[in-house]
Amino acid sequence: MTLSICTAQLNFVVGDMPGNAQKIIAAAREAYAQGARLLLTPELAICGYAAEDLFLRPAFIAACDDAVKTVARETAGLKGLAIVLGHPQAVASDAPAFSACRNAASVVRDGRIEQTYAKRELPNYQVFDERRYFVAGTQTCVFEVEGVRLGVLVCEDAWFPAPARDAAAAGAQLLVVINASPFHLGKSAEREATMRERVAETGLPLVYAHLVGGQDEVVFEGRSFALNADGSVAGRGPGFEEKLVFVRVHQAQSAIKIEADIAPEKSLEADLWDALVLGVRDYVGKNGFPGALLGLSGGIDSALVLAIAVDALGAGKVRTVMMPSPYTADISWIDARDMATRMGVRYDEISIKPQFEAFKAALATDFAGLPEDTTEENLQARIRGTLLMALSNKFGSIVLTTGNKSEMSTGYCTLYGDMAGGFAVIKDVAKTRVFDLARWRNANDPYRTGANPIPERIITRPPSAELRPDQKDQDSLPPYEVLDAIVARYMENDEPIESIIASGFARADVERVTRLIKLNEYKRRQAPVGIRVTRRSFGKDWRYPITSKFRA
Repeated sequence: MTLSICTAQLNFVVGDMPGNAQKIIAAAREAYAQGARLLLTPELAICGYAAEDLFLRPAFIAACDDAVKTVARETAGLKGLAIVLGHPQAVASDAPAFSACRNAASVVRDGRIEQTYAKRELPNYQVFDERRYFVAGTQTCVFEVEGVRLGVLVCEDAWFPAPARDAAAAGAQLLVVINASPFHLGKSAEREATMRERVAETGLPLVYAHLVGGQDEVVFEGRSFALNADGSVAGRGPGFEEKLVFVRVHQAQSAIKIEADIAPEKSLEADLWDALVLGVRDYVGKNGFPGALLGLSGGIDSALVLAIAVDALGAGKVRTVMMPSPYTADISWIDARDMATRMGVRYDEISIKPQFEAFKAALATDFAGLPEDTTEENLQARIRGTLLMALSNKFGSIVLTTGNKSEMSTGYCTLYGDMAGGFAVIKDVAKTRVFDLARWRNANDPYRTGANPIPERIITRPPSAELRPDQKDQDSLPPYEVLDAIVARYMENDEPIESIIASGFARADVERVTRLIKLNEYKRRQAPVGIRVTRRSFGKDWRYPITSKFRA
């Protein structure tokens, strides 16, 4: 006997319950036509993940309930098809200002809800706030489709032994896990390894259905998969794309064997590139922007952001502006023009020299007798930010900022200047990785938008903000390979200062970098949202007070 299972690896929009319901209905009809008798949707598919404080609004939960009923009604004619549907479910609460709900998975079949399972393990770390919104479940859900008994788990449940063990004890022969698990580098391998532990503990095969798409700062990479009872990978869907992934479950007596296609694994750089592209595409598209706009400086960061934007949106939706100052080197605008031509995007030049001189003249009396310093440097960055935002206001395109994680960590960026914009594409990408990605993209053309898009000189020349004569980044910061390593240890992994020093880093460098991280919290609070690609980003992962004396 063979059961065909379809995992609906789909990209949902938070708050678009009618649209999400129709996407699930369409997937159910297609899966049924191809012989599937079980459809797995991702966690909270009805409302999208994560809806944050929308979960606290009774009207939002009511709209989700209506959408669940729509799915049940519209799929009633698909006789024998069971759908595991992710959605929030209201529960009674005595607190009038708090709308308590469960993170639920309902088994929908023949037009009705047969069972509803509530997520038991509620994550409250990294980007997760589930204890703020949900009440934990306590029960087990096992149901049968064509002779196979299936135990339902929701995401975090499968990271702990008890829910899977309880499902096995209740008679499950196969675990089905619906998920919305945000991407970071290496997370896919962690997921499969953890699910392999559940398989080993229970002796049961497992099918893992995963969300795909970008939602504000997080990205979900899909890559749904299935494991046989021996822990071997039986199937794996593609990463970073919508797909109905079909799994064939063969049952002979008590033994179950799974077969499916296995998508090839990709390199770290390919995964990172796909995550950044998907993050930009969905942020721009889901929020209704007609296109994107960025300042193209001739430097490595803006070059990388341009390449990502074109891969995400297409050249016709991306505009670049070069804004030379008195300190802009000729090679900068030459390389900027070259890259814009290679990528086929609109390119304009607006000199900021007149505005810079006007600002200095307006401030001359107050600044009389004082040497030029970062004040004048910041004026240039803020003029550029003003021009970009004016173009954004006039034409509707969103401004993509180009600052990287190394700069965000240390405050090597200008508030209301190069930080001005609507979306920070490489906010969580360290400078050393920026160079790696640039080289990778020049060697690869995954979206067929043009090979070798970044002029080699942009990659090889020493990075500079070009805000004063002969300026180099390393005049103000330690070498990036040192800086990035300290940031990773201190910010991402919470390693103590003394431990970092003991591992071989110079005390002066460690003290300097960690001090800068602390001092610049106020800047990061005012930065645009950006794509999370590491285990810890400057966003929901990082919630430190601005006013604080504690550092290590």
